[in-house]
Amino acid sequence: MTDLRALVLVCTLKPSPADSSSSLLGTQVLRELEQHGVTGEVVRVVDHQVRFGVSTDEGDGDEWPQLREKMLASDILVIAAPIWLGQPSSVCKMVLERLDAELSETDDEGRMLTYGKVAAIAVVGNEDGAHHVAAECQQALNEVGFSLPASGVTYWVGEALGSTDYQDVTPAPEQTTSMTKTVAANTAHLARVLKESGYPAV
Repeated sequence: MTDLRALVLVCTLKPSPADSSSSLLGTQVLRELEQHGVTGEVVRVVDHQVRFGVSTDEGDGDEWPQLREKMLASDILVIAAPIWLGQPSSVCKMVLERLDAELSETDDEGRMLTYGKVAAIAVVGNEDGAHHVAAECQQALNEVGFSLPASGVTYWVGEALGSTDYQDVTPAPEQTTSMTKTVAANTAHLARVLKESGYPAV
């Protein structure tokens, strides 16, 4: 199989080493991707000095360029985000805003550098909003050049207004586990197809 690489950007508000359900689900997606010949790493965005903005480098110590380099070296990008007030976390929105810069970054044939890369999404929360968060992420990622696999979202939501987090549930919910396996299989398949036969020049 063609070697594939994945980057999981965890958009939790909690810096390491704090426990994070978003990090847990993102890691589980990567573990499933590994079953399909994919290697990669999980990165918590808040562990890095990422500045707000819509350019590839906001200067003054901005560490987005290092994360962007990892993203460009990968075939798959996984966004793992918590739900806050029914919305993607502020960190997730910041990542999407930084990816806006890819609209003006093209190769010699006029294609965005993200063309041929596949994005998947993992969402967790103990409130409603998983579909909304996934929809916002999918639209933004597709707009900046990423391709989306069929059934490319895995999520878990707990009881409304409850205090149980995904990381507290043992064993992992069967439905979420099943979705995660599907996300990994479909994402790896599409990434392999695009790597072997990418999009035509503009």
